[in-house]
Amino acid sequence: METESEPYVRLASLRQLHQVMADMNTARSLADTLQTVADGAVHALGYEMACVNLVRPDGDGDLVVAAFSGNSAAEALITGRAGSRESWDRRLNMGERWGDLVFIPHTEGWVLDDDDVPQWYTDGPAPRFEDEWHPSDRLFAPMFTPGMQGGSSGELLGVISVDRPRNGRRPGAWGREALQMYAFQAAIAISNARLRANMQRALVRLEREQQALRASEESFRQAFEYAPSGMAIAEMGGDQHGRILRTNDALCRLLGRPASAMRRYSFSDLVHPEDIGTLLRTSAEGGRAELRLGRRDGSYVWVSLRNSVVADAADGPRFLLTHVEDIEERKRRELQLAHRASHDSLTGLPNSAELRSRLAARLCQRPAHTGVVESLDAAYGHPAFDMPAGHGFDFTPGAQAFDAFDHHVHTVAPEDDRDDGAKGLAVLFCDLDGFKSINDRFGHNAGDAVLIEVARRLSRQVRDGDTVARLGGDEFVILADGLGRADAQDLAVRLRGEIIQPIRAEGRAVRVGASFGIGWAHCGMTADEVLKSADERMYVEKRSRPKQHRRAG
Repeated sequence: METESEPYVRLASLRQLHQVMADMNTARSLADTLQTVADGAVHALGYEMACVNLVRPDGDGDLVVAAFSGNSAAEALITGRAGSRESWDRRLNMGERWGDLVFIPHTEGWVLDDDDVPQWYTDGPAPRFEDEWHPSDRLFAPMFTPGMQGGSSGELLGVISVDRPRNGRRPGAWGREALQMYAFQAAIAISNARLRANMQRALVRLEREQQALRASEESFRQAFEYAPSGMAIAEMGGDQHGRILRTNDALCRLLGRPASAMRRYSFSDLVHPEDIGTLLRTSAEGGRAELRLGRRDGSYVWVSLRNSVVADAADGPRFLLTHVEDIEERKRRELQLAHRASHDSLTGLPNSAELRSRLAARLCQRPAHTGVVESLDAAYGHPAFDMPAGHGFDFTPGAQAFDAFDHHVHTVAPEDDRDDGAKGLAVLFCDLDGFKSINDRFGHNAGDAVLIEVARRLSRQVRDGDTVARLGGDEFVILADGLGRADAQDLAVRLRGEIIQPIRAEGRAVRVGASFGIGWAHCGMTADEVLKSADERMYVEKRSRPKQHRRAG
């Protein structure tokens, strides 16, 4: 290539060099590109051997022998082996600088014989003239990433090592320029090949991810559509928050509504009015609640509702995935168990524990005013009111006693000595007269029939909201709020009149009497104290009546 008197030879070499560069940029893979670079240095630039050392992209900067051309024995010896970056930096910083090339003559290169860079050895006679190539001479063409060619500031991509030009001489100006340009073009081709390889890997990975996503979406669709329990997808956030976008067949069957109709609703439109607060507290991610949803026929079904948030895509819109499970049967059993625990098994009335619970819920531990009750404001007052001395309360602003019952309507009792129109919570204690003789004469079945009928008659005579409870045996209690003293007495007379009517038991008509004691509940009393007061009044009333009026008929 250095023959100045043979321009045709140089033109042929340029054509060959051009073809090699074209082959480098059209190679099908990175490995083919690297091999083309090594082969081109041998066939187009006229070196007997060439090696491409490539910086590992994901390692510690070491250079690995990626391609070799010109000697199959040397190729088998060093291909795939790596040299440390430290050793390569020492090589590239010594010797002579031929532009971007590095030439290390045999007079200096002997210090590199024992480093860890993979290398080969060639034999030959000692040089006979000044520019003759020595077997131990080394020539390196560094390759830098495109746009950073030359200088130590560029990122090293790899190094082309060449050995023994075919003409036996060290490259002249033209040969050095050709090798330098060749390394520049090789860096571009290798970078492009690496980029194509990365793109191909990315495309393969993307296709796999898309296939996995499609498989996942199909699995979700099947799990959603064919789930045995109800499922829905609803909008999350914005003006349409909670609007149902999609439902499965199980939810449509549960609510008796077609999927097209479900898309017109949100869960807030379907929930029972008493459960709307529960729904709102459950709309966040991970929310869980038990509430009632409306069916198409107007009935309600108990469900367990569980929410989770899903995203349509990365940073995409978020949706609420709602799982709806039918718990109607379990709720029915729970309500039955709760009813059995709080109600009398014979009469179905609230039992003693439930009665005390309802009564205690109306009372607080705040002592009631002992004077004449003018009004709730006078009895439990506002800080601005003047309270009688000795009341025992601190009504100064911010007082803890006032704050504790700020929202409590205190229960008060009418006065004992006069009917001043005050209303209170009346507690009527009822004990049946002559019931024991019915049990003794006709048996417990007859006694049970009497108790059931008495419970029915008492329940029929009270108002909605009043409580009729059975304490046990033949004792009943009625809680009636908002009654004056005369109202309570009239109620007791009316209830006694119902009870003394004949009762059919075991095929015969029997009679029982009833004694009533009227007590009054007010804050500061316990439930047991209220019941004891009524019980004591009942016994006073029972003893005050002639015995013959208390016997069963």
